[in-house]
Amino acid sequence: MEIEYPKHMVSVSAFVMNEKDEVLLLRTHWRSDTWEMSGGNVEAGEPLDQAVCREFLEETGIIIRPIGVTGVYFNATKQVLSVVFKAEYVSGDINIQPDEIQEARYIKLSESNIDEYITRPQQKSRTLDAMKAKCFIPYETWEVNPSYNLISRLYNES
Repeated sequence: MEIEYPKHMVSVSAFVMNEKDEVLLLRTHWRSDTWEMSGGNVEAGEPLDQAVCREFLEETGIIIRPIGVTGVYFNATKQVLSVVFKAEYVSGDINIQPDEIQEARYIKLSESNIDEYITRPQQKSRTLDAMKAKCFIPYETWEVNPSYNLISRLYNES
């Protein structure tokens, strides 16, 4: 009897603030009704922390450094597991790919004005969770072949 494995997608996004405590958000062409954190799908075999850096750079032109996970979310309809990272700005200026991204900018976001920008409830809850996060869920990438090799670990209590 052949085992049938579940088919799930994994996506990542990052919550990044500038020195003015503004959040970098973007609008895509296919979801132009809402602002959201930058991110996208993880490629097969790609570590999640590397995927979020790649996606963020592709969409915004900005290099980031993940510091921890602020939440894990599941879309049962589309079978997508989404992992949200908090990340620090490293370098670069906003430079979008206009075929995918409509607009990207830093926004002074708060609980009182979030509905003006983020219209989709799942994006709102993820963003609010990231805004409120005081500590982060540890994240590790391991390579197991034949011995165990820790590739990366994110853990930050501040």
